[in-house]
Amino acid sequence: MQNKPHIAYFCMEYGLNEELPIYSGGLGVLAGDHLKAAHDLQAPLVAIGMLWKQDYTHQYIDENGRPYDTYPNFDYDFLKDTGVSVNVNVRDEDVTCKVKLVDRYDNAPLYLLDTNFPGSEHGWITSRLYGGQTQDRIAQEIVLGIGGLRALRKLGIQVDKYHFNEGHAILAGIELMQERMKNEGLSFQEAKNAVKKEIVFTTHTPVRAGNEAHEHQLLQEMGAYNGLNYNQMNEIGGDPFNMTVAGLRLSHITNGVSKLHKETTKEMWKDVSGTSPIIGITNGVHAKTWQDKKMRNAYEEDQDLWQPHQKSKQELIDYVKENNGANMDINSIIIGFARRAAPYKRSELIFRDAEAIDPLLRDGKVQLVFSGKAHPNDQNGKDIVQNLVKMDRKYKDSVVFLENYDMEIARKLVKGSDVWLNNPRRPLEASGTSGMKAAMNGVLNLSVVDGWLAEGPQHGVSGWLIDEALHEEYNHLSEDERDLKALYKIIYDEVIPTYYDNRAKWKEMMKASIDMSQWKFSAQRMVEEYYERMYNKNLVRPEQNQQPSAKPFETVTESIEVISPPQQQM
Repeated sequence: MQNKPHIAYFCMEYGLNEELPIYSGGLGVLAGDHLKAAHDLQAPLVAIGMLWKQDYTHQYIDENGRPYDTYPNFDYDFLKDTGVSVNVNVRDEDVTCKVKLVDRYDNAPLYLLDTNFPGSEHGWITSRLYGGQTQDRIAQEIVLGIGGLRALRKLGIQVDKYHFNEGHAILAGIELMQERMKNEGLSFQEAKNAVKKEIVFTTHTPVRAGNEAHEHQLLQEMGAYNGLNYNQMNEIGGDPFNMTVAGLRLSHITNGVSKLHKETTKEMWKDVSGTSPIIGITNGVHAKTWQDKKMRNAYEEDQDLWQPHQKSKQELIDYVKENNGANMDINSIIIGFARRAAPYKRSELIFRDAEAIDPLLRDGKVQLVFSGKAHPNDQNGKDIVQNLVKMDRKYKDSVVFLENYDMEIARKLVKGSDVWLNNPRRPLEASGTSGMKAAMNGVLNLSVVDGWLAEGPQHGVSGWLIDEALHEEYNHLSEDERDLKALYKIIYDEVIPTYYDNRAKWKEMMKASIDMSQWKFSAQRMVEEYYERMYNKNLVRPEQNQQPSAKPFETVTESIEVISPPQQQM
């Protein structure tokens, strides 16, 4: 591992394990998989994040089928207190941030900044992930970026490259510039040019309006300017100050998270001057976390995949029975769908043709399992969840909605489903990773061609692509109508006949799915590619027997604070 840079990886959330609930969804789980893969590769990496006292939300279903939110208060006694604290300025107040350590991965430690401790007047800053008002978000970003960099300095950790995963950490770039200006006497332009060589940036959001932006007056009032003036901040992030634009301008290279997303990102920001080159590094997932051991062993030993899959399927069915009450049939096909509840994900698309779906569900020929959370303030997202629960109650044992989606539910679904459904509007899925996890388990993707799917399954070989069934006769229809017709054509003409009448082909497709995904869409491949293409260094993969084992998490205790009026749960 000679001559590799020490990378500082900044992210607002990390999904490592249910016992450390400091993530909301895909971004955090990706960051957790990144950290685990760096550990496996013995890559020198230090991660910086936030210790969220109340998690994101624990979201349950009331008697009317409406989601409501609860916010556990967690005690992270198992984390190591480094004894280090740093101060940042928020609204002209001195804010102390304690630095806690997750040392599960020795070569890739995760340091978490915490303002929510006894005696602190600023616990609100690290109280709730993505909660509060705009000013709360800016305060959080001051702690993550400025506080995170100061923590690295106080811990004495030498860093060669700073990797900002999304725009939340951009203020670390401002702090880097301030260091150069104060310590080396550089001008603003000289400092900016100097720090660009040290920063790499990953962007995830494929819609320009969805990229975070703030008014300059509020940034200045909150302390985010950190000694710079309006003209300087405007030169970095524009007006309003766009966190992604700032990342594009402060880094020497940027990546989108799939080949398609690279092109979308280039087009989206083509009118912004002074940006870094944009490349594509497709996301990957940590196989040891997401791939079932029984399935991996059977695949590696070239054994029949059906029996280990059926065991995982039974585990999912048992989990559904225990947590939802539905009685699912192991001999009938299960289609899984688990996503954040957002309109572009089109969770309910499959229900829009009642004539097509109703007989399949009533006869039990198709079973559907859904899960996902809506943002606590997103009423449209909660409408989506409520509609899925309505289908659950209408079709009972054939449609299931699992409340309070988390990593445990995700693992059950990506291992125990037969088919993984993915039908977002294009090109709004930057990458997507749940389908990668399913593919590694021999679960066959049924998806539109967006994000990673343009690089993954082959239609009829290792999954099915909805775009392959789009005919010219559909051209006069809307995107939703076209995709719905194509979806049902594949379900009726290919998925159902193969599952029930051609088991040998189904098993061949399962093997092809694992072949396709196991390395190409692994987090290990992703991290190696970051080193080679973003950090300009090569990694030598360690021998399997040289990889140190990870230490288990201890149990976290919690006390529940119910914010919405509690309702009777399902």
